[in-house]
Amino acid sequence: MVKAEVGMEEKEKWLMHYSSFHQILLVGEGDFSFSLCLAQSFSSASNIVATSLNPYDLLIKMYKKAKSNLEALEKLGAHLLFGVDATKMKLHTDLKMRKFDRIIYNFPLAGFHGKEESRIMINMHRDLVHGFFRNASGMLRGTGEIHVNHKTKAPFSYWNLEELASQNSLVLFECVAFKREDYPGYNNKRGAGSRCDKPFPLRACSTFKFRFSPTGTNILGNMNGISTHTRLPLTNTVSIDCSRIFVGYCNHAVETLGRSDYNVGYTVLEVLRLGFERYMAEGPGRTLTGYINLMQELQLLSRSRSAFLRRMLLGSNQ
Repeated sequence: MVKAEVGMEEKEKWLMHYSSFHQILLVGEGDFSFSLCLAQSFSSASNIVATSLNPYDLLIKMYKKAKSNLEALEKLGAHLLFGVDATKMKLHTDLKMRKFDRIIYNFPLAGFHGKEESRIMINMHRDLVHGFFRNASGMLRGTGEIHVNHKTKAPFSYWNLEELASQNSLVLFECVAFKREDYPGYNNKRGAGSRCDKPFPLRACSTFKFRFSPTGTNILGNMNGISTHTRLPLTNTVSIDCSRIFVGYCNHAVETLGRSDYNVGYTVLEVLRLGFERYMAEGPGRTLTGYINLMQELQLLSRSRSAFLRRMLLGSNQ
């Protein structure tokens, strides 16, 4: 019996973008319900470090479920930290030697000090996110990702997360719709003021996914006449499956634009190989035919991107 247990391999469990095999850091938690949601999905929290800006004594007064959530997380093996400033966290005693596969910040907010559309408030929020990116960018493992869940309509769109990320050697590689129902038990909280334990309306919001890129600050900046916010577009003919399987291929065209020291041939082959492994691992019974169909979609995407870039380059020289 003992030998059988020793020989058993731990089964990987997923919830949306997160795996039980990931080392996960959660920043700016409210009542810790998001952390608990992940832990319960994994049946363990041994891979989770969950943090809050607030000290423990204040936290359990602010949120009526915080104490029970924290107790449940502790039983599942989570590492819980309090009084952690997202803009200084890389210096924290328990974090400065750690690297993570996923760093998650749900709906960052610098507090309520006026109207959200005011320039003062927007700048306060931007300063918070910029400081978070500055710290988090140095806390990633080689293939690690930073995820920020954020509203996408004005005035929240004025924060311009992508610009803040690029200033800290990070590039946006995917943006997907965020739905609270995908995370059972998660309760978003206002987090400040007399109504801190009340939820706020999410409406349109997304998970913004970033990766470290040394060239992130000037991917397109050296191209005459082309805005740094220009992105090579996807087309309606490309399925979600295709863009997910080949996310590395879609991203490398942006990351390496204008560079002469990059082995493009090797990169393409490598991401296609990884795409094949990802496709075959996602479900039993998958065949080479299905993968070839996705590659044909990718070919259409590549042609569209090439035509778009050609038009942009020709237009910039006129």
